[in-house]
Amino acid sequence: MAPPAQSQRSPSPSQPSGKSELSDLKLQLRKFAGSRAPGVDDSKRELFKKVISYMTIGIDVSSLFGEMVMCSATSDIVLKKMCYLYVGNYAKVNPDLALLTINFLQRDCHDQDPMIRGLALRSLCSLRVANLVEYLVGPLGSGLKDSNSYVRMVAVIGVLKLYHISASTCIDADFPSMLKHLMLNDSDTQVVANCLSALQEIWSAEASRSEEAPREREALISKPVIYYLLNRIKEFSEWAQCLVLELITKYVPSDSSEIFDIMNLLEDRLQHANGAVVLATVKVFLQLTLSMTDVHQQVYERIKAPLLTLVSSGSPEQSYAVLSHLHLLVMRAPYVFSSDYKHFYCQYNEPSYVKRLKLEMLTAVANESNTYEIVTELCEYAANVDIPIARESIRAVGKIALQQYDVNAIVDRLLQFLEMDKDYVTADALVLVKDLLRKYPQWSHDCIAVVGNISSKNVQEPKAKAALIWMLGEYSQDMQDAPYILESLIENWDEEHSAEVRLHLLTAVMKCFFKRPPETQSALGAALAAGVADFHQDVHDRALFYHRILRYNVSVAERVVNPPKQAVSVFADTQSSEIKDRIFEEFNSLSVLYQKPSYMFIDKEHRGPPEFADELGNLSIGEAEDNVVPSQRVEENDKDLLLTTAEKEETRGSSNNGSAYNVPYDSAASVFASQTQIESAISNPTTAGHSQQASFGIDDLLGLGMPAVPDAPPSPPQLKLNAKAALDPSTFQQKWRQLPVALSQELSLSPQAIAALTAPQALLRHMQSHSIHCIASGGQSPNFKFFFFAQKYKESSNYLVECIINTSSAKAQVKIKADDQSTSQAFSTLFESALSKFGIP
Repeated sequence: MAPPAQSQRSPSPSQPSGKSELSDLKLQLRKFAGSRAPGVDDSKRELFKKVISYMTIGIDVSSLFGEMVMCSATSDIVLKKMCYLYVGNYAKVNPDLALLTINFLQRDCHDQDPMIRGLALRSLCSLRVANLVEYLVGPLGSGLKDSNSYVRMVAVIGVLKLYHISASTCIDADFPSMLKHLMLNDSDTQVVANCLSALQEIWSAEASRSEEAPREREALISKPVIYYLLNRIKEFSEWAQCLVLELITKYVPSDSSEIFDIMNLLEDRLQHANGAVVLATVKVFLQLTLSMTDVHQQVYERIKAPLLTLVSSGSPEQSYAVLSHLHLLVMRAPYVFSSDYKHFYCQYNEPSYVKRLKLEMLTAVANESNTYEIVTELCEYAANVDIPIARESIRAVGKIALQQYDVNAIVDRLLQFLEMDKDYVTADALVLVKDLLRKYPQWSHDCIAVVGNISSKNVQEPKAKAALIWMLGEYSQDMQDAPYILESLIENWDEEHSAEVRLHLLTAVMKCFFKRPPETQSALGAALAAGVADFHQDVHDRALFYHRILRYNVSVAERVVNPPKQAVSVFADTQSSEIKDRIFEEFNSLSVLYQKPSYMFIDKEHRGPPEFADELGNLSIGEAEDNVVPSQRVEENDKDLLLTTAEKEETRGSSNNGSAYNVPYDSAASVFASQTQIESAISNPTTAGHSQQASFGIDDLLGLGMPAVPDAPPSPPQLKLNAKAALDPSTFQQKWRQLPVALSQELSLSPQAIAALTAPQALLRHMQSHSIHCIASGGQSPNFKFFFFAQKYKESSNYLVECIINTSSAKAQVKIKADDQSTSQAFSTLFESALSKFGIP
């Protein structure tokens, strides 16, 4: 076998050219070890710098461990620091070598220089080697009693490190009681803060293992401790003040006078220059006055000015953090901030994430007195060069209109948006006009007059096109060209890729048929024929349902599809009140920025909705045992966490009995009535025969030429897959984001398949034998998630599959995306066939 080709690249001057250079370093370190000649320390520094630089770029220099330890016998603090850094890096990987460092670190713990004592103690506790904990107890005990505050501060943190290495050793040495004594008696506030932080962490971890822990945790928030910390709060650093203030939020005062005493003591903290201290103080004020309604409202007035000052005086990042907290407060008490709406106007040089949050704030503070000014400002943003901000500003105008503030002026503004020569403005305005008409039907005449002038060819976004189609169907009696516009859209059925638009088109043409039958009969026939043959299951099912109910009874169909509607009074909120209260309880934390409780993004069982890149990155590539996705996370992703808004609409069938359409509430009685009549007809052959005979007229009217009972969709041509298909994860990820969901279905698995899933690798091998390859997988019982891909034989057309299997219900939720959607049904058949054979010998 030929030797590997040598790299032509010249070695970097900062990297060793081979083992010879490490050997030279070792020889030079040995030469200087123990030497006290003049200038030796300078030479050692150069060598140490070189070793540390190699270590930093990932080169293994652990072979120099002994020599580095021997050279540590010096009074040069810079050399000491570099040596400690080296030792701390390699001690955990080489526990046997770490034993060599114990002597010199213990010796340095008794050095005359407090800086060296502290550094040595920190390095000793950073070794994190379990079999060396016996050597930590003595130095830590001495460090806690050291005369220098820096050494005591390091020793306190060292106790916490010892606890994480060996909790029993830490508790047996009675270090927690020593920390408590130090916290209440030490003159240095940083030592006190470190003691408080360490004790909170230790007793929180001990809560489930020790009966003493709950009592000690209660002792930390007792009145003497709280008052002691409050009286010294001005001496603490900013970080320590935040720690103390967070502790105070857990304290329960005995009466209202004590609450006022604490608030008076902390009043000046609201003027602090550090935003974290201000927010921590705000949290204390809010928590203490929750049970005092009048005072609580006064607190909002008091904290308003400091928070608004922080928004305008800090960096964009700080402004965003403070604005997020202000947004939470505005949602709870919008009237308090209604007069300060100008603080939330967007500045030209602000980042887009700050502008977006300010738009939400303007929407929240809008009321009868300021709506005109706010809407005028928002309309200016609609012409912004930043298109996402322009879109958000239009949506904000619509949200204000739905709050019933000055609707007349707002409707005029939205109609002006429809006349703007910008596609994205028209698209968002159409969606908002649809929502307005649902809430204010009395505005239909003015709105429809403008909407009727919009060409459907100029509307490309699925949401906007669906909104336009909804209006064409709902108000077809007022729009002269509605049947002909719908007919032109049906003629281009195959070119429409969005299932959401096709679903709306079916419903709109049905509504139009009931209002203007002669003009719509041919369009309805073409729409039902195209819908029945559609590859998307929801579209196919809806078209089939419409056809069958029309054949049964036209009047029943009208009551189901186009019942009398009531105006929508309130649109659903995106967050429940319980979630908002939970976020408020976690004020001054990441929960406010993420707008979700901490358990959703911290606990393993409740991780928040990731982007597909994160999800794919967390799954193992081709392996199911190594990296697993928690079961609840899989269940959440199964619902909608990996989907865009459009995809959620397309795949909502899994939660609506196979249909992405929700029958309006007003027509529920009609639905049940018609369902009873249909079932009665089926059970009574005479009636059924009569209905069947009567249906011939409607079949002829629609021009479908269908038999009495429509046949199933034609079987797709045989599909052959490439057995050697290849697709890299990044391409898969990109395609998954771009392609719409072609099919979404639920499959049943055999008991043999569920039994075989105890080893998920078996499924990967089985599917690969059918030319369907796995690119990522993960999960834990009872939920397993797999991402598959396949390629069409002799073509570059790809099929992407997300398959979530629940072993307890023996069901598989399957979503399929395809480059060539016309063959997705054929691929679905192949995938279902392959999956059904899994586990069968």
